[in-house]
This record gives sequence, C-alpha cells and structure tokens, in this order.
Amino acid sequence: MKKRDFIASIIIGEVCGLIIFFIAGPLIPLSFKKFTNLFPIILPILSVLGVWFISLFETKMPVIFQAGKSFLVGILNTFIDLGILTILMEKFQIFVGLYYVLFKATSFAVATLNSYFWNRTWTFEKKGSGTNLKETSKFYLITAGGFLINLAVSSFFVNFLGPMFGITAKLWAYVGAIAAVFLGFIWNFVGYKFIVFKKESD
Repeated sequence: MKKRDFIASIIIGEVCGLIIFFIAGPLIPLSFKKFTNLFPIILPILSVLGVWFISLFETKMPVIFQAGKSFLVGILNTFIDLGILTILMEKFQIFVGLYYVLFKATSFAVATLNSYFWNRTWTFEKKGSGTNLKETSKFYLITAGGFLINLAVSSFFVNFLGPMFGITAKLWAYVGAIAAVFLGFIWNFVGYKFIVFKKESD
C-alpha cells in the first residue's frame, strides 16, 4: 500500500469517527453512547485495513481498487451529509416537509464538494492542480444527476412512504438519507470514472 493511500485512509477514518461521535447524540440511546468514544480509534484502523486489502487488486484489477477507494470516499461523504443534516434538523427541530428537502439539499451540496476533492486527487489520481472547465462541467452534470437521485429517493422515503416499522419520523429521516446514498453511489462512480475523470488508458 502506498504512503498516500495510508494517509488518506487514516484521515477518512478519523473524520468519519468524529462525525459519528457528533451525530450519536440524537440517535443512540444513552446507555450505548460510551461506545461512540471508540469510533475515532476503530474507524481509522478499519479504513487502513480496507484500503490495504483493496490495494492487493491495484495491479491486476485496478477498477476494484478504484471502486473500493470511491466507496470509502462515499462513506465519508455520507457522514458529512448526515452530520450537516443533523446540525440543521437539530437547530430548527424540523424533520419533515419542505424544510427537510432544503436541509438535505444543503448537506448534499457540501458533501459533493468533498467528493470532488477526494475523487479527483485520490480515487482517480488526476494530475495537475489547475481548473479544467470541461472536467468541472462534466463533474457538475454527473453530480446533478446524483443530486436528483439522492433528493428524490430521500424525499420519497420521508414525504411519501413516511415512517414505517414503528420508527420515529426523526430516525426515518436518516433512513431516507442513507437509502439515497447507496443508490446514488453507483451513478456517481460510473459517471466519475468513465466521463469526468476518464484517463486515456481507460
């Protein structure tokens, strides 16, 4: 495993661990909150182990290596998304309706900026630091598609299906957000790899 992969995995794991610690308040019962103290320690270790494992495929099956890194970035994006969503919902104590859609749009937009940085510099390792208008335009077009998928799925869960299985509206809002992330991941990875950050050898 390369040094840059090791450092990136440590950073991603640590940030995820800290965000989990932060959003645990409104989600996890008091008796289990003590376990969240371990996430900033455990997640960086798991992240490094995961990247080490997928790095075994880097030479013979690079697409698996890229998909693995993209998935890890997607996990980070998810926690950033949920973290900001939590801040907004807790601040205004609103968990449904139009305001939820606006909160979700905001959290998704911030997570998208994070996605561009990590996917460009780490997942697909594009060279050069200058702004490429064509690449940026493609990125935002693909991301717009991902945004619509993300927003449509999360809104469908929250505003159309509504809370199910005895889950509270507050927790169901997170269920909708997580479901949206998984469906959007496939769209984003394919679009970023074959359209936005496509290399001549691909």
